[in-house]
Amino acid sequence: MYELARGYHGGMHGGWSIWWVLGTILFWAVLITAAVLGGRWLLRNYRRQPGGPTPEQVLGDRFARGEIDAEEYRDRLAVLRGGAPGA
Repeated sequence: MYELARGYHGGMHGGWSIWWVLGTILFWAVLITAAVLGGRWLLRNYRRQPGGPTPEQVLGDRFARGEIDAEEYRDRLAVLRGGAPGA
């Protein structure tokens, strides 16, 4: 009877309830942060996968589509290979 008068009902009341709420908030914050950071890491590594076209291949594709002329192709190719343009 004394416990009922003091507000104790056999559950997690009193000082424990604030820790329960804070723990739940902390749990979800950590879980959401881990999901966001993990997703960003996966996307960053997915974009870096090898096997994409090299800069020389991209330049060759642009030349083949007619976006650049032969002189510009040679100049840019020389720059990619470490030479001076127009050489």
